[in-house]
Amino acid sequence: LLSALTPPPCLTTVPRNHSAHTAQKTRRKMFALLLPPALSLLAGSAPSPAAPRAGRGARMAGGDVPSIIVGGGRIGSALKELGVEGDVVLRRGDAFPATPASGPIYVTTRNDDLAGVVAATPPERRQDLVFMQNGMLGEFLEEQGLPDATQVLLYLAVAKLGEPPIDGITDTNPDGLTTAKGRWAEAFRARLAGGGLTCHVKQGDEYTKAMLEKHVWICAFMVTGALHGGVTVGEVESAHASQLRALVDELCAAGEAALGVRLEPGAFERLAAYGRSVAHFPTAVKEFEWRNGWFHKISQRALAEGRPDPLPLHTAALQELGVVKEGARV
Repeated sequence: LLSALTPPPCLTTVPRNHSAHTAQKTRRKMFALLLPPALSLLAGSAPSPAAPRAGRGARMAGGDVPSIIVGGGRIGSALKELGVEGDVVLRRGDAFPATPASGPIYVTTRNDDLAGVVAATPPERRQDLVFMQNGMLGEFLEEQGLPDATQVLLYLAVAKLGEPPIDGITDTNPDGLTTAKGRWAEAFRARLAGGGLTCHVKQGDEYTKAMLEKHVWICAFMVTGALHGGVTVGEVESAHASQLRALVDELCAAGEAALGVRLEPGAFERLAAYGRSVAHFPTAVKEFEWRNGWFHKISQRALAEGRPDPLPLHTAALQELGVVKEGARV
């Protein structure tokens, strides 16, 4: 995020010789073959930047820079609206652009598309990828050779495409909850600030603690809501608070042990407050590998080593929902 090093351009706009130009075109076409059908970014030519809007230049001066935004859904579109002149949004069928040749590459796709996005990004640009998906991404990023990639814990609600984002400000966190780390954290914070939105920049254990809290939030609220037929987040917080608290306490303790951190007191109150701020959200257990699966692996490792399950409530809930079977391994 904060690196002073600027990565080299991935594609030159003026070929030095015919063979180099031919290789460049071949490389662009190859990107599309690497992406999953859900996000093909390779065919055709790079999209042209949108016309400048009033105020963009001023925001750019505050630390934001022209960026690539992968995905044109609610979050991707919101980041474009908050952005600066020179931003490019990559949608299905778009080629990886020659410009901007440096700066953040905001990845707003679903988790299951991440491997394809990394593969389709030129190797010299992969350190510019900014991941903002829910779930624990650490193991995936290690496997991709990107352990220090920029990550964002996004607490923004966008009701529908084109509507302005609602900041994750709560009565326990009036300064907001969105948090970023890495090379492009400051640029991301500047982008949100241009739209009056908050973002903290944290590193090391401070980021890890924030990451664990958000992970506990989505895992605990989604499981508890699913156990009651998919009620809303608000109903989970108001009608099933005791059950939710027990699960939050269990997940926090196991997560702290696994990550070697200690959360500040009041974690449940902070998570409940965010639940109230997005009370209309539905609940369902999704993207298991990235979310609840991380906790279930902790249970499975303990049992394999002859230790008690540190997450009995979580395991029982997953079994009741039919997400895992008794004795199943992840």
